[in-house]
Amino acid sequence: MSILLHHRARFAAVSSRASVIVPLLRVIWRRPSGAIGLCICAVHALLALLGGFIVPYDPLAQDPTAVLAAPSFAHPFGTDHLGRDVLSRTIVGGQTAMAVTGIAAILAVLWGGSVGILAAMRGGLADEAIMRLVDAVGALPYLLFLLLLAAFVGDSVVALIPALALFYGVAIVRVTRAAALSVYSTDFVQAAIVRGEPVGRVLRQEILPNVLDVILVDGALRWSWMILGFSALSFLGFGVAPPTPDWGLMIAETRHVLAIAPWAALWPCVALATFIVGFNLLIDTAGKLIGVDHEARGQR
Repeated sequence: MSILLHHRARFAAVSSRASVIVPLLRVIWRRPSGAIGLCICAVHALLALLGGFIVPYDPLAQDPTAVLAAPSFAHPFGTDHLGRDVLSRTIVGGQTAMAVTGIAAILAVLWGGSVGILAAMRGGLADEAIMRLVDAVGALPYLLFLLLLAAFVGDSVVALIPALALFYGVAIVRVTRAAALSVYSTDFVQAAIVRGEPVGRVLRQEILPNVLDVILVDGALRWSWMILGFSALSFLGFGVAPPTPDWGLMIAETRHVLAIAPWAALWPCVALATFIVGFNLLIDTAGKLIGVDHEARGQR
């Protein structure tokens, strides 16, 4: 009987989340920017999931007879300097970046959100020390900091996950702390503290539910910037290693033939740009609908 009640409670929780997400997606769809972003993200998600099954050619296969071939019926996006099909490589080029940065974004949200809430609740010297460290890291040029981290962890793509999570989680600390401070000073939180409720219960029942939207929206935005940073690292030789298809690496490998075969670098640029723009449109629309305005916060 207790097992049945437990499963019913879990089903009710999932249904409650779905009852919030589905209406939100409907409202997003009614807004032009949200609809555009949703369509772009849906296309990229399908390509990332099904890319290996729908590509016309093997992304790693080389054809010496079709080196730098112009776009044609056989190769709609043309071929690169090794005769590889650009369309096939572009379709699967975002899989590694999305997987690596997706895991890193989850880790960044977990540690950044936890530290931000902790800083807001503790206050005093601990809060001051955390925020001064956040300011110091935030003052560094992001690409230089990523290059230093990449050089430290080596050429392993897996090792880049904690490095990306560390850097992009710093900004989440600041956003979460600001949201938690505004909630911590409210009457219902102070009343719970006066009643002598445990700190863990106050955190779970009063603070976290009121800052979770801010954390998730900010973490989603960090994910899009993380993909851009990961692609920049691949372009500079610190991310994905050849011959793995990757948008940043594809641009780096074909930049020396831009004058004679611009299509080899054009399409990965288009894929990366459309994903970043589409995802930001989607998250920005969702954030404004639930009352999270990142432009007003001035976060980079």
